[in-house]
Amino acid sequence: MASAEQLRALIKSHIARDDGYFYSVAMQVAAHEAKLGHGKLAEDLRDLIDAAKTRLGQDPSGKIVPIAGALSNSTKHRGELAGLLTVIHPASRLGDMVLDEVAAMQLARIIKEQRQLARIKEHGLSPRRKLLLVGPPGTGKTMTASALAGELGIPLFLVRLDSLITKFMGETAAKLRQVFDAIADIRGVYFFDEFDAIGSQRGNANDVGEIRRVLNSFLQMIEHDQSNSLIIAATNHPEALDSALFRRFDDVVEYHLPTSAQALDLIRTRLGAFAPKPFRKDGLVERAEGLSYAEICRAVDESIKDAIMHDQTNVQRAALEGALDERRLISAKLTRNKTRTISDAGTGPR
Repeated sequence: MASAEQLRALIKSHIARDDGYFYSVAMQVAAHEAKLGHGKLAEDLRDLIDAAKTRLGQDPSGKIVPIAGALSNSTKHRGELAGLLTVIHPASRLGDMVLDEVAAMQLARIIKEQRQLARIKEHGLSPRRKLLLVGPPGTGKTMTASALAGELGIPLFLVRLDSLITKFMGETAAKLRQVFDAIADIRGVYFFDEFDAIGSQRGNANDVGEIRRVLNSFLQMIEHDQSNSLIIAATNHPEALDSALFRRFDDVVEYHLPTSAQALDLIRTRLGAFAPKPFRKDGLVERAEGLSYAEICRAVDESIKDAIMHDQTNVQRAALEGALDERRLISAKLTRNKTRTISDAGTGPR
């Protein structure tokens, strides 16, 4: 049966109309019953939770669902929000990721505080919920947002910056206000990717007045936000962010390219039952060096597809090495093009 603490959390979340937290606690109860061997009860509880999420427009399978169905009836401007937010109910977990010790500790602490949200608030305190993720592309920032939503059993809202930012004075700030209204209306993980698009330093030579106004609006809104949602911003260029932003976030989580040990662990885990037998690590470290988590995963997936198409039960070593080499070549080419673009921009007409 549910513990006394879980019962209190269920009642409090129901009174507060916090559906996301209610489902999170309910899933914890189901998991506890499964560990006790009460498989039928655990299955019934999960079915009831999934059915309730479906009625609210949250697809338990993790598929994208319309924003109008995921937000409660009290949300204003739901039609306009459909173009600003994409909603997903992910099944990802932190255990699916390969993280360094510091990042893993930070994220585990965030999840623990979120699960104890009611207890923490009873003492007039707030759990960590405003996060800034920084690091190179493909190192796990987007997956972190998905994993946090999956761990807590709440929806992931992807903020569409292409729809948010417009050329008309005041319109972007008004749309941002709608997003923050949604943040207060329904508990979820709200993810601002490529955040430097609106968070760049005020006073930049290339800055325009509208972006400065948007940044000022964001600073005010995030500072005054007292919701139960998680707000996550991610950037590949932390040096471009305005210094005032860092004070508004509860935690800054740094991501790096994988170490040799992490790369090997990722390759072995990703291969799963398709891993070559025996699994030899010699030669793989050199080929994976400098690749991001996303690039390594893509290379492993390519080698698995090759095995499937050749009716093989295990990935051939040559196919895996070739896929890693191909990703290295592509990565090197992209880096050269990026360097050339930056160089050309620096020598252009003034």
